[in-house]
Amino acid sequence: MRKPLVAGNWKMNGSSETAQGLIAGIREGVEAGVAAEVAICPPFVYLSQAAAMLEGSAVALGAQNVSQHDSGAYTGEISSSMLLDMGCSYVILGHSERRAYYGEDDALVAEKVIAAHGAGLKPILCVGETLDERESDRTEAVVARQLDVLLDTAEGLAALQDSVIAYEPVWAIGTGMTATPQQAQDVHAFIRQRIAAKDAELAGKIRLLYGGSVKGANAAELFAMADIDGGLIGGASLQAEEFLTICRAPE
Repeated sequence: MRKPLVAGNWKMNGSSETAQGLIAGIREGVEAGVAAEVAICPPFVYLSQAAAMLEGSAVALGAQNVSQHDSGAYTGEISSSMLLDMGCSYVILGHSERRAYYGEDDALVAEKVIAAHGAGLKPILCVGETLDERESDRTEAVVARQLDVLLDTAEGLAALQDSVIAYEPVWAIGTGMTATPQQAQDVHAFIRQRIAAKDAELAGKIRLLYGGSVKGANAAELFAMADIDGGLIGGASLQAEEFLTICRAPE
């Protein structure tokens, strides 16, 4: 049985003051009882604060990106060992914003996933298509390409053993548009089938998250789909009660 996971991606938002209130609210709500595993991924500069506030709680800590290198002359970069030192267990990789704004291609994302896994972090690998790609019926081709760069190598397949995959239709992020539960399920089922062709055991156990404008109002319906095991939450993760409503949605 796959335990649902709800992970909050704060993106580049917040201050130490707002982070304090948000973390406190999420911790309190999770301690009151939720069925899902819960993680938050604040900006790098608030990881230490979050780790201190979450100590002893059931809420996991994650980061929003990591370098493929473990140390060296890479100004401005953060390594997996540094994230582990800060108390992180998860790291988001290949988010559509990293791919679109910072030129991260499939090969680099795969390199980061392998490096993060090798260091002991759990990658949350993001895959998904743009509106143009969906409208030209290329959703499956795009998602397959993003997956196959890992599925087609022994190192990549090994790294996926402890990873989570988040399907994020780029056209539904921050636009107010949301895939219907069936649209989301169809792509999640395709992802699981693609993995099963390489490793049936992995396909059965890997958690697949939906990451396209999940809110308290639509979370339960999305998470009820057979292959959707939770969500990677953006804007709604910046409001404690809204985020907790999503965390309570899995049964």
